[in-house]
Amino acid sequence: MIYFDHNATAPMLLEAQQAWLEASQQFPGNPSSPHRIGARADAALTRAREQLADLLDCDPLDLVWTSGATESNNSALYHASTTLPADQSIWLSAIEHPCLLAAAQRWFPNRHRFIPVTPDGIVDPDPLRADLQHTRPGLLAIMAANNETGVLQPWPELAALCREFQVPFLCDAAQWIGRLPARGLGACDFVSGCAHKFGGPKGVGFLKCPSQSHLTPLIVGGPQEDGRRAGTENVPSILAMVAALQIREQAIAGNEHSALGARREAFESQLLLNLPGSVIVGANSPRLWNTVSALMPETDCRQRWVVKLDKAGVAVSTGSACASGKESPSHVLAAMGFRPEEASRVLRFSAGWETTDTDWKTLEQAMTTVHQSLLETTP
Repeated sequence: MIYFDHNATAPMLLEAQQAWLEASQQFPGNPSSPHRIGARADAALTRAREQLADLLDCDPLDLVWTSGATESNNSALYHASTTLPADQSIWLSAIEHPCLLAAAQRWFPNRHRFIPVTPDGIVDPDPLRADLQHTRPGLLAIMAANNETGVLQPWPELAALCREFQVPFLCDAAQWIGRLPARGLGACDFVSGCAHKFGGPKGVGFLKCPSQSHLTPLIVGGPQEDGRRAGTENVPSILAMVAALQIREQAIAGNEHSALGARREAFESQLLLNLPGSVIVGANSPRLWNTVSALMPETDCRQRWVVKLDKAGVAVSTGSACASGKESPSHVLAAMGFRPEEASRVLRFSAGWETTDTDWKTLEQAMTTVHQSLLETTP
């Protein structure tokens, strides 16, 4: 089976597996325990915190270990709900991940506003600057890279804009980290990330937050993480996450992703040629090198595409894994101006670092074959 759903979750790297196993054997103690075995586990956590901080370019004390980006985003918004004035709102882009949309609805039910995106899927800093000159939100949340389309947001410019207007900035970097350089993200007030998008284990992530200020804990019941997140830290998974990210950062530093991006571009060209009427979503925007979001020709629904491609030995998706099963159209595509009928025909192909040129060509051939079969069976 050829796997093109890395934006949902990536297979675990061998180096991460080895790091997890070694940590499980070497650091069996609870990091909060006072004995030497506990102290060794705590020291391993400290080293991992320092290594991740070096990659993000932030202070190690800025980092809180979590179960993943969903918890991290919820924690950031919960903290804001307990510290901001009762009448102050938060702003978030209209294309944020479902976990941020749900958290905003829970913690700021009548106090959140959506920032529009262009038809190419980008938050334009200029209108945002004009809005900030009149109104200051309590928090601004804009992701680094969209999980459905792969479109990159100008987060460095947006972070600088927030610093200028003294507005805390939350950047969901779950899809960015491990695919593009992490350095510089530490300049954001809050950053969320998770291991399973880049080859680490599921169920572990982090929240970068200002170490100089208090963070209201979402999860209570213990003094762990300097009182910012209760619960025994998952030492093996944390060390495996950092090991996986270090591997990915080495590949990024070697510019290996440029060649991988060329494969994505070649696939898109062939897709448009072989499937007349297809459209690449966000084609005019900078995008993740691994992601293709494509509007399929008017032959049949996308669910049949997914089923037929699965039978052909290729795993693809219809968009956000966290929104799968919902009948409503993608909020990301709606924000970009796609009609519900169009959104129902969009597929997402997301590759990984280990995806080969042969894998892309197999996908290309499978798309052509499935398209022909749908043409033959569609009235």
